[in-house]
Amino acid sequence: MLNGLLEPLGFEFMRNAIAIAVTMGVLCAVVGSYLIVQRMGLLGDVIAHAVLPGLAIAFFLGVDIFIGAFISGTISTFVIAWIQTQSRIKVDVAMALVFSGFLALGIALITILKSKLDLHSFLFGDILSVTGADVIRTVAIAIMVLVLVVIFYRELLFYTFDPLAAQAMGLPVTWIQVGLNAAITLTIIASMQAVGVVLVVALLIGPAITAYLLVKELDRMMGLGAVLGVIASVSGMYISYYWNIPSGAAIVLVVCALFVLALLFSPS
Repeated sequence: MLNGLLEPLGFEFMRNAIAIAVTMGVLCAVVGSYLIVQRMGLLGDVIAHAVLPGLAIAFFLGVDIFIGAFISGTISTFVIAWIQTQSRIKVDVAMALVFSGFLALGIALITILKSKLDLHSFLFGDILSVTGADVIRTVAIAIMVLVLVVIFYRELLFYTFDPLAAQAMGLPVTWIQVGLNAAITLTIIASMQAVGVVLVVALLIGPAITAYLLVKELDRMMGLGAVLGVIASVSGMYISYYWNIPSGAAIVLVVCALFVLALLFSPS
């Protein structure tokens, strides 16, 4: 059994893939917990697809595609907020419209700019191709986001459960929301190479919602979600290695299996 655990670690691409998968398992669970509590799970899906126009433009201009993705994903959140504040349209409808609009714009830009962007990798990820530089960048993003979450935990907690009261108490709710949206966007961008935008929402929501069934406090939810995210990520990589299943899909299948187990056996 020990040989079975150590064999994949003999390959550099597997060590890099497991490192980035573990990092994303922790980061996605922490950030996803805020989405779950705010009942904004669809926002992750919206941002994940809204980065496509930024990717297409950045690829055409020859700049870092992650910069383009971040700008595009951030703009999508501002568009949602603008629609919500300027009309009677509910936030879920605004998110659905932005989701489809940005996705269509991205596809159109890829055609117009004759971009050679690898859509398959964008949609489904390619975690086995990550390099040491990719791991360092992902770990840096994770550390930055997690440190900010720790520093502003009390403010985020107050805002998450009662934004109106937080505003009445004088907290900068606009900047808190902008910061949360930026954290979500960075998390999605960091996860894209691992599982792709089609599956990133499952990694963002799955461990958090599983923990939500088992514990009540937000801090415990984030901690347990991080543990579940790591278990799912490592298990998925080993399943991928031995059963020849796409790595991103294997990770998400383990996430879903853990959720089903929690749903069936949760004490609540």
